[in-house]
Amino acid sequence: MKQVSLLGCGFVADLYMRSLQVMPGITVAAVHDRDADRLREFCAHWGLTACDTFEEFLAAAPAGGLILNLTNPAAHYALNLACLEAGHHVYSEKPLALEMDEARALHALATERGLMLASAPCSVLGEAAQTLGQALRRGIAGTPRAIYAELDDGFIPQAPHADWFSESGAPWPAGDEFRTGCTLEHAGYYLAWLIAWFGSVRTVVAASADTGADKGVAGPVAPDLAVATLFFEDGPVTRLTCSIVAPHDHSIRIVGDKGVLSCGAAWDNAAKVRFARRLTLRRRLMEHPFPRRLRLAKPTHPKVKRWGAAAMNFMLGPSELLDALDEGRPCRLSSDFALHLTEVTLAIQNAGEDAGAQRPARGLGAGRRNLGPARRPRRSRRARGPRGCGPRL
Repeated sequence: MKQVSLLGCGFVADLYMRSLQVMPGITVAAVHDRDADRLREFCAHWGLTACDTFEEFLAAAPAGGLILNLTNPAAHYALNLACLEAGHHVYSEKPLALEMDEARALHALATERGLMLASAPCSVLGEAAQTLGQALRRGIAGTPRAIYAELDDGFIPQAPHADWFSESGAPWPAGDEFRTGCTLEHAGYYLAWLIAWFGSVRTVVAASADTGADKGVAGPVAPDLAVATLFFEDGPVTRLTCSIVAPHDHSIRIVGDKGVLSCGAAWDNAAKVRFARRLTLRRRLMEHPFPRRLRLAKPTHPKVKRWGAAAMNFMLGPSELLDALDEGRPCRLSSDFALHLTEVTLAIQNAGEDAGAQRPARGLGAGRRNLGPARRPRRSRRARGPRGCGPRL
């Protein structure tokens, strides 16, 4: 029986527990939250045993085991650091840290101690991402030339978020969400896919801003709109948008020489992946009006029913770390992957008006070998797809 320890019992913790219900062979060893009332409510709802202090939590966590850091973003660095220093592997909710120097320090410590360090999101291991990845490897759309990826959530400042509660009664953390920023919170849902497929981001050209929409929280807030153009180590130019003011759109479109691959829902592991081949009809160039749905040949991972805005199995990442530990192999969600994802995300969020071209200091390095199959697929002359390939299920 594999075990995880949960640090933090807020809104997202219930989503992990929902996912845990469909993942056989994984149990919770220890739970802690600094809010005693929240800790009691969460543990009562899910039938778990609470640890009243952080020290008690670290002592109760299995030696060399996996800790899921599900706390508020501002606490991620300090708590990730403490867990690593205590000798535990760490899977952190996004972001890994709020500053790049902090993320580098965590990466260096994990490397020095021989510990696994990964961060959400893990939807790159989900069925939709894997289906698109397979289509890219097979060159179904030909060589990809451009990608449009959207992560717009609607005009959230006017949403009735005061009425949003998790299953165990935790309120949606509006203050944390608005202060942390939609880019740090959400860009990873497509960035992780893109980095897995095409390798490191070579250059980021981005702009971000606070549109001034009233969010009803005290103090400074993060940008609520960001637009980035990404140039990859081995892939097409990509435009990525993140906002909490534009109409809801979580689609991705990959434009290739033969047509367009698309998926309409980043937050749904079972979202339909389609291919619309390009054709000429009566001297008009167009994509086929009835795209073909693409499917993987074999069953994939356990699915979680939709709850709120998402239908994602949040335990795919922790499960991958546990499997890697059990099998004595590198984790597909490596610390290099987490660090590069953090660096690119911070570059986009902090771009402002005049950042210009930014070149991430650290690529995936050796960690990229852990993202794809042991043997690179042969590339045909007829349809050469991208050389990068993502984490395989």
